[in-house]
Amino acid sequence: MTWLITGGAGYIGAHVVHAMTAAGERVVVLDDFSTGADDRLPKGVPVGRGSVLDRSLLDRVLADYGVTGVVHLAARKQPGESVEQPLGYYRDNVYGLTVLLEAVAAAGVGRFVFSSSAAVYGTPDVELVTEDTPCVPVNPYGETKLAGEWLVRAAGRAHGIATACLRYFNVAGAREPALADTGEFNIIPMFFGRLTRGEPPLIFGDDYPTPDGTGVRDYVHVADLADAHLAAARALTVPGRDLTVNIGTGVGASVREIADLVVEVTGLTRPAPKVVERRPGDPARVVASVERARELLGFSAARSLPEMVSSAWQGWRFHHPQS
Repeated sequence: MTWLITGGAGYIGAHVVHAMTAAGERVVVLDDFSTGADDRLPKGVPVGRGSVLDRSLLDRVLADYGVTGVVHLAARKQPGESVEQPLGYYRDNVYGLTVLLEAVAAAGVGRFVFSSSAAVYGTPDVELVTEDTPCVPVNPYGETKLAGEWLVRAAGRAHGIATACLRYFNVAGAREPALADTGEFNIIPMFFGRLTRGEPPLIFGDDYPTPDGTGVRDYVHVADLADAHLAAARALTVPGRDLTVNIGTGVGASVREIADLVVEVTGLTRPAPKVVERRPGDPARVVASVERARELLGFSAARSLPEMVSSAWQGWRFHHPQS
């Protein structure tokens, strides 16, 4: 097997590349480097530079490296930005996926793992979100991920491609500091950024029907997420097999608990978190049911929330040495 990892130089993608190469899989990366970085990749991994919108590039990479499976991670993925730029999100996330699948089908590639998201569920009002929970996304990002799943499954059925759609919950942490998330789009690096600038971390609402009034989410370590991709890739042994699987821990943590843990790990006790108004569309609780991942992939998340925060902090300090 040779696996093409699209978006393989990004935060999640680099972790997937490291996990798969460490397990002995042959890997080639395709990335436009809009958010990725060369130094995240293991030495010797071949790289195609460009976009999944470039069909000729895709055809060349698939042929030159004898690609037999694809892990598709290249996408735009900021829910708030997607509200402001829906056309760009649909172009990159849906049309880009269409171009990629056309190339995959033409090349006879037999396995395809798709990076989806818990955003497909929208604001579910359930204790645990199963894969059968209705999908009602509340922003264009979630819509593009749901449409992407439909497209992946349809292409799989039509062309005999074994497919897996992995619905990520909240990703955090780092395998090693150099691979850490360098942006401030997710809650833990957002807290780090504000604290190191002397600004209060923001808690969006404390009047939810949860034990401490703040939103409850399922956080999964990015290294566990990478292991889930490896498990999914290896599970696609039957042509046309179709898997849709949540990737989380099955355990929720509140925003207030995250804030307290960040203080404990960093030692940055001031300024204290500031409660502001709820963000539109934020649900009270979104926690994964993880039984299907255990049953179909043999996968269970192994790393704890303190490990996520601690490794994320080490990565933050690596990338922001003056903070």
